[in-house]
Amino acid sequence: MTTATPTVNGRVIGLAHYAGRAVLESVLEGYGITFQQSVTLRLVAIAPEPVLREGLVGQVTDALKIDEADVHAVIEELIAGKHLEVVPQEPSRVWITDAGRELYDRTSVETGEISARIYAGIPAEDLAVAGRVLALVTERANAELAGA
Repeated sequence: MTTATPTVNGRVIGLAHYAGRAVLESVLEGYGITFQQSVTLRLVAIAPEPVLREGLVGQVTDALKIDEADVHAVIEELIAGKHLEVVPQEPSRVWITDAGRELYDRTSVETGEISARIYAGIPAEDLAVAGRVLALVTERANAELAGA
């Protein structure tokens, strides 16, 4: 019996997302952080300078489609865990601590190794097509949300 290749649709995208997220969360669990904390920490880790808290809230809210109050709580959790800190001379900004940088680096290496195994052997052309399709789906879904 031959299994037909599925056409990309919401279910296929969702299954891939949740499988990948479950893998990531299994790594993050070992470090005592949540998916939301990881996303938030990453945005601060890749920033070249301290980030405006409200800008960070906007980025995380937009990326995860969660409530601003929830993002503020995540930021406070990261500050309490000593992974982020408020910039003393600019209390509207936060920056990553050395402990936060170490956590980000360690989880990035570990998830990078897993991702390499997951994507191994998939032709670059297929990955490029999938990337274009998913970017377009994301753009259109965001437009639907903005119009709702």
